[in-house]
Amino acid sequence: MPEKMVTISGASTVLWILFAASQAFEVEISPTYRTMAQIGSSMSLTCKTTGCVSPSFSWRTQIDSPLSAKMRKNGTASILTMDSVSFENEHSYVCTVYCESGKLERSVQVDVYSFPKDPEIQLSGPLEVGKPVMVKCLASDVYPSERLEMELFKGDQLLKTETFAEVMEKKSLETKSLEVTFTPGLEDIEKALACRAMLQMDSETQERQTVNKLQVHIAPKNTVISVHPSRSLQEGDAVTMTCSSEGLPAPEIFWSKKLDNGNLQLLSGNATLTLVAMRTEDSGNYVCEGVNLVGRNKAEVELTVQEKPLTVDISPGSWVAAQVGDSVVLTCAVVGCDSPTFSWRTQINGSLNGEVRQSGTTSTLTLSPVSFENENSYLCTVTCARRKLEKEIQVEVYSFLEDPAIEISGPLVQGRPVTVNCTVPNVYPLDHLEIELLKGETTLESKHFYEEMGRKSLETKSLEMTFTPTSEDTGNVLVCLAKLHSGEMESEPKQRQSTQTLYVHVAPKETTIWVSPSRVLKEGSPVNLTCSSDGFPAPKILWSRQLNNGELQPLSEDTMLTLVSTKLEDSGIYVCEGINQAGVSKKTVELIIQGSPKDIQLTAFPSESVKEGDTVIISCTCGSAPETWIILKKKAKTGDTVLKSVDGAYTIRKAQLQDAGVYECESKTEVGSQLRSLTLDVKGIENIYFSPELLALYCASSLIIPAIGAIIYFARKANMKGSYSLVEAEKSKV
Repeated sequence: MPEKMVTISGASTVLWILFAASQAFEVEISPTYRTMAQIGSSMSLTCKTTGCVSPSFSWRTQIDSPLSAKMRKNGTASILTMDSVSFENEHSYVCTVYCESGKLERSVQVDVYSFPKDPEIQLSGPLEVGKPVMVKCLASDVYPSERLEMELFKGDQLLKTETFAEVMEKKSLETKSLEVTFTPGLEDIEKALACRAMLQMDSETQERQTVNKLQVHIAPKNTVISVHPSRSLQEGDAVTMTCSSEGLPAPEIFWSKKLDNGNLQLLSGNATLTLVAMRTEDSGNYVCEGVNLVGRNKAEVELTVQEKPLTVDISPGSWVAAQVGDSVVLTCAVVGCDSPTFSWRTQINGSLNGEVRQSGTTSTLTLSPVSFENENSYLCTVTCARRKLEKEIQVEVYSFLEDPAIEISGPLVQGRPVTVNCTVPNVYPLDHLEIELLKGETTLESKHFYEEMGRKSLETKSLEMTFTPTSEDTGNVLVCLAKLHSGEMESEPKQRQSTQTLYVHVAPKETTIWVSPSRVLKEGSPVNLTCSSDGFPAPKILWSRQLNNGELQPLSEDTMLTLVSTKLEDSGIYVCEGINQAGVSKKTVELIIQGSPKDIQLTAFPSESVKEGDTVIISCTCGSAPETWIILKKKAKTGDTVLKSVDGAYTIRKAQLQDAGVYECESKTEVGSQLRSLTLDVKGIENIYFSPELLALYCASSLIIPAIGAIIYFARKANMKGSYSLVEAEKSKV
C-alpha cells in the first residue's frame, strides 16, 4: 500500500511541474499601484507569482531605505507586513521575483495619513445672550495637514470654512484649528453647533464631525419676593416668603438676613422661606438672591414684628343657636396673657345651667342637654394683671328635630280632588316657623305662625290644601318645605323638607284590538288578537270570551291572544279589558270561523231513473257551518244551466226525455267549495213485443246464469282453501 501512495505522489508532482512549466511566468502585487495606510494601523503587501515552481522573492524601497516591515514567504507568494504604520513606511515598495526563466519586478506606492479622532469644540466661556463668545474647532494629530479642510456650522448656517494648503517641511502630526466669534441670542437656544473636518485623499475623502447643542444662558433678572400673610406681623405669627427669579438656566434661590454690620446671614437655599413663632428681634431686611452660571440678581423685603396685644375671643361667635336636647360648648380664649383668670355669668345674673372648665388660656362653658332655661346672653370676663376684658355670646334655643311628613287623602286620579297635609312635629319657637307646599318649583300654599309668639313649648304644626291632579302632574315632585328662622344673626333659615313624586292615575282609554290575519277565518287557521290601552299606570290587559249567557270567560292576561288552530266553536265575541287603579276600558271583536263545505249529498227522488211524465225532486244538502251557498246546475255541451232551487231542492214536474243528463251541486263558503253530481235517466213509454234480438238475449241468459252459479261455487271453495285453479276445478268435475 505505501508503495502505491509513493507512486501516486510522484505522479502528481510530475503533473504539477508540467502544468507550471506550461504557464507563462508572471508577477502580481496587491494592493496595486497605490494605497493609503493610517498611521499606527497594520498593513500587508502581497507579491504573488504564476508560471514558476520555485520562485525566490526580495523586497526593497524605491530609494533603498529600510523596509520597516517583516517579510514572509508562502509558496508562490511573499507577504510584506507593516505592524504599525509610521512615516518611515511612506515609500514606493518594489517586489523582485527570481525564477529559472528570468526575473520580474512589481511596485506599489504606500502613502500614510493620520486622522484618528473627531474634531473638538471649545468655547471661550459660557454662552450668555448678548455677549460675544469665541468658538474654536480643533482637529488633532492630522497628516498631511495641507489636505485638511474645516467647517463650522450653527444650525444650518455656515459660520466659517478654512483649508490648510501650506505644505509642512517636516513630516509630523499637526493640530489645526478654526476660530469664530459670534454673539448668541435667544433663537440660538438648543441649536446645533457642528464642527466638520475633511481630509482629502487621492480617491476618497475622510470626514469626521462633532455636534454640540448650544446651552445659551441668561443672567438672573426680575427677582420678585411675595410675602404671606403680611410684612407687618405680631409676636407668635408665622410668615412665608416666596422668591422667584428669571434666567436660563433657572437661577438657584438663596435667602439671607441683612445683619446690623451689613453682612448677610445665609438662611435657606429654597425658593420659599417660612418663619414661625416670630419675635420682635426677627424684624429686619431679608434678601433673596437668584444665582446661575452667568450672574446674580437680588431683591429684599423688610419685615416688622410687633408685640401682640391682649385679646379675648369667644366662640362659636357672638351668637349661637342650640337645639333642645343637644350639647353646646361656649369657649372663651385669651391671647397675649400667659396666666389669665376667667369668670362666666348671664346677662340677668341667673343660673348658668352648665359646667365651667379652664385649661391654660382657654375656658369653656358646656350646656348639656340644652333646655329652654339656657336661652340667655352669657358673658365671659378675662382678667390679666391689671387688664380686664369681657366678651358676650347670645344663646338662642330652638327645636327642629324631624323632617316634615306629607299625607295625601287618597290615590291621585286625574280630575279627582285630593287633600294634601304637611305636618312638622316638635317645633320651637313657633313664631319663627314657615311651612311651604310646592309642586315642582311652583308654590301651592305657604303659611307663617306669627300668632304663636311667646310660648315656650314643643308644638306640632301643619299646612293643609286641596288640589285637583292632572296627567301633566305625573313625574312632578310634591315638596313640603319647613323653614325655621333662628334670628337676625343667621343669614339663612334652617330648613327641612320631604318630597313625594306624584304619580297621577289616568283611567284606561282608547283600547284598540288588532286581528291578524282577519276576523273571518277558515277552520284550522291561526289567529293573533293584539290589544293595547292607554292609561297611567300602564293598564293591565285581560282577554275574555263572552258566553251565551252574557258572562265573560277569562282567557289570558297577555297583550296578545293567540289561537293556534281555530275550530268552528271558537267563533264568538272576544273582549279585551284595559284595567288600572283608575278604571276599566273595554273593546270587543267578533271572530267568525268557517269550515269548508262537507257532507254534501245530491239525491234524486224517487230515483235517478224515472219514466217520462214522472215528477222528480233533485235535492242538495250540506252539513257545514252557516252561510253556505248551494248552486244547482245542469251540465250540457252548449253550456251549464243554473237551476232555480229552493233550499237546495229543484223539482221537475212531468219529466221529459230532454230532462235526462248530468246534474251538479256546488256547495260554497268564503273559505272553500265542494262539488257533487248525478246522472238522471228519463225513459220513454214504449209498446211491449218480443223482437228476435230479445229472444236471443233470453236464450243466452238461460245458459249464462247456470255458468255464473258454477263459477261462484268454485270461487267460494277456492277461498276456503286459500287459492283457486281453473285446471283443478275442471278436474274435480271429471
